[in-house]
Amino acid sequence: MVRRDRLRRMREWWVQVGLLAVPLLAAYLHIPPPQLSPALHSWKSSGKFFTYKGLRIFYQDSVGVVGSPEIVVLLHGFPTSSYDWYKIWEGLTLRFHRVIALDFLGFGFSDKPRPHHYSIFEQASIVEALLRHLGLQNRRINLLSHDYGDTVAQELLYRYKQNRSGRLTIKSLCLSNGGIFPETHRPLLLQKLLKDGGVLSPILTRLMNFFVFSRGLTPVFGPYTRPSESELWDMWAGIRNNDGNLVIDSLLQYINQRKKFRRRWVGALASVTIPIHFIYGPLDPVNPYPEFLELYRKTLPRSTVSILDDHISHYPQLEDPMGFLNAYMGFINSF
Repeated sequence: MVRRDRLRRMREWWVQVGLLAVPLLAAYLHIPPPQLSPALHSWKSSGKFFTYKGLRIFYQDSVGVVGSPEIVVLLHGFPTSSYDWYKIWEGLTLRFHRVIALDFLGFGFSDKPRPHHYSIFEQASIVEALLRHLGLQNRRINLLSHDYGDTVAQELLYRYKQNRSGRLTIKSLCLSNGGIFPETHRPLLLQKLLKDGGVLSPILTRLMNFFVFSRGLTPVFGPYTRPSESELWDMWAGIRNNDGNLVIDSLLQYINQRKKFRRRWVGALASVTIPIHFIYGPLDPVNPYPEFLELYRKTLPRSTVSILDDHISHYPQLEDPMGFLNAYMGFINSF
C-alpha cells in the first residue's frame, strides 16, 4: 500500500513537471532573434539586396581606389556570413576599385527558404547572378574565399575552366582554411550530428541556442584569438536572422557534396593556370596540420602558400586580420 502511494505521488510529480515544461519549452522555441548590435546593424544598412529566382540575397559593394580596374569578390564560410570580412574590408578598399561580398542563400541577411535543397552549385550561380546584376559579368575577377566559400570558388573555377558562356572570368583565386579535400576534413561533432541526424536534425536545430552555438564554434579559434562574447552574439544574430538556425542541417549537406564531387572540384584546382594562393591558419582542427598542407602542396604544386602564426586557427581573417591582409596583398602584388 505504501509503495503504491509512493508510485502514485511520483507519477503526479512527473505530470506536474511535464505540465510546467510544456509552456516553458514552447516559449523557449519561439524566442525571437537577438537585436543587431550597432556594428552589425550598420553592416546591414550599408548593404543592398538583389533578387535571385524570387529570393532576396544580401550583398556589400564598396568603391575603393579610383582608377583601378581591380575587383575582388569575397566568399564567406559556414555558418556565418559576409560580416566575416569586416576586419579587412577597409584594407581591401585601399587596393581594389570594387570590393564585393554576399551572404550566401541560407546565411546572414539573405533569405533562408525551407524546405529547400541547398547546394554549392546554386550558391555559385548566385555569385554569377550578382555580378550580372552589378554589370560586371565581363570583368576579370579576383576571388578571395574561406571555408564553405572555398568550395563555391572551386565550382566557379570549374565553370571558368569549361569556358561556359555567362560564367565568371577569374583572374586569381585565394583560398583560406577550407575543407577542399574531404579526406583531410574533420567536421565538428555538432556538424556531424546535424548533417546525418535524420529525423533528429530538425529537433536539434530548433533546440540550438546561443550557449550551444558559442561552445561549438569557439574551439575552432586559436587560444589567444577567440572571439569576444559580443562578436559571438553578432555571429549568432546573423544565423538567427530569418530563422536561419532551422536550415543549418540542410546547409550542412555541402560536406556530403564535397565527397560526391571531389574529382570535379579538386580537379578544377589542379588543372588551371591562373595564380592560386592559400592562406592557412595552422592550428585549425577542421583542416589539421600537417595532413592538410602536405596534401595541398602535393596536389597543387604551382600554388603559393602563406602560413600564419602557430596560434592562428580556422578563422584567420578574424583572428589575425593584419597578417591575413598582408599575406593576401603579397599574393595580389606578385603577378
